[in-house]
Amino acid sequence: MASALFSGLRYSDSLTVVGISFCTAVVCEAISWLLIYRTASYKSLKSTIDKTSKKLETMKTTDVNSASANLLKKTSKTKKIDRVETSLKESSRDLSMFKFKSGGVVALVLFMVFGLLNSLFEGKPVAKIPFVPIKLVQKMSHRGLAGDDMTDCSMAFLYLLCSISIRTNLQKFLGFSPPRGAAGAGLFPMPDPKSS
Repeated sequence: MASALFSGLRYSDSLTVVGISFCTAVVCEAISWLLIYRTASYKSLKSTIDKTSKKLETMKTTDVNSASANLLKKTSKTKKIDRVETSLKESSRDLSMFKFKSGGVVALVLFMVFGLLNSLFEGKPVAKIPFVPIKLVQKMSHRGLAGDDMTDCSMAFLYLLCSISIRTNLQKFLGFSPPRGAAGAGLFPMPDPKSS
């Protein structure tokens, strides 16, 4: 058991949660590589999104500076930009649907690991937060712990923070991050300027 390995250390529970979170991230990325990233369809979709986003970027940056440019050229340019944006959105949607396949398997792995960790560290603080967090964060960080010391950190909160940060950075390191032009590529996608 991992807890026995770190039992002599001061931060053994914290290191156990971080280590298991890292291992889970590696397993999840390996599953994603097997089901998604190594396939030819994913590679072609990713290259299409990259090419389309570069094309859209160059179309938006090249501006008609001549004074004799008429309204017809401007409207045709905006129509071309709209077509390229539509193509980019369709490709991004296809990529999201393609990635959705492995999402169920990865979610199953994450739920199993979370259940295992929850049974190992139930009601036991695994870390100390160096400050008293705000009320909203206290409900998450002190979830399932007895006592009134709000600087105690539960396994669920530490695992959540580790999973988010480790998996995101691991994806970037391995080159599996979403293409830069993919709509909704991040947690908070950029809003469409036309809709506002």
